[in-house]
Amino acid sequence: MSRRSGILEFAVLGLLRESPMHGYELRKRLNTSLGVFRAFSYGTLYPCLKTLVASGWLIEEPGNTAEDALAAPLSGRRAKIVYRLTAEGKEHFEELLSQTGPDAYEDEHFAARFAFFGQTSRDVRMRVLEGRRSRLEERLEKMRASLARTRERLDDYTLELQRHGMESVEREVRWLNELIESERAGRDLKGPASGGSAQQNTTNGTPGVLPRSGDSLRPDTPGDTAT
Repeated sequence: MSRRSGILEFAVLGLLRESPMHGYELRKRLNTSLGVFRAFSYGTLYPCLKTLVASGWLIEEPGNTAEDALAAPLSGRRAKIVYRLTAEGKEHFEELLSQTGPDAYEDEHFAARFAFFGQTSRDVRMRVLEGRRSRLEERLEKMRASLARTRERLDDYTLELQRHGMESVEREVRWLNELIESERAGRDLKGPASGGSAQQNTTNGTPGVLPRSGDSLRPDTPGDTAT
């Protein structure tokens, strides 16, 4: 399983833990609530759902709304399928939530993990946040060293791009420091979040604010060219 598909499976299980959904509803939630998935398609989602069903973590059920009940006779199409998390799926998701290895704080996976911090225990949140901060501090150190070596050979625009990348990483480190301080003080983030999920835009670090359609939960990445 690729890292990308693993992140998608994690996010699907997390959203279905909140409530059963149609595939369309899932795609909409993934696009609007988790910026990292805004570019993916049904061609990516449905194979993921079939894999989760085959694993016993989801079950398929016929839609039970009046609209769904009329779908087949009126349009000749099959009624929408609702995906529901099984007990085994819930157990598997909770196991994934407890993991704190390097994947938990790499760029895309960290964004997905953070979106479900509301369902994650405080000690796990702390380990993931501290791991993310450590990862970014290492990245920042490499970026500074690279910039010091190549500064004289860079034109003004490339130099400005490198500085922008460094500033983006520095901002996220400061934001992580604030989150870690809040966790240590026993404070939870408060804000409008569906199903208890902590949904935060790491682009600006504002508690309880979902990313806009043009935003991403990932930090700015131009500076990664310096690593």
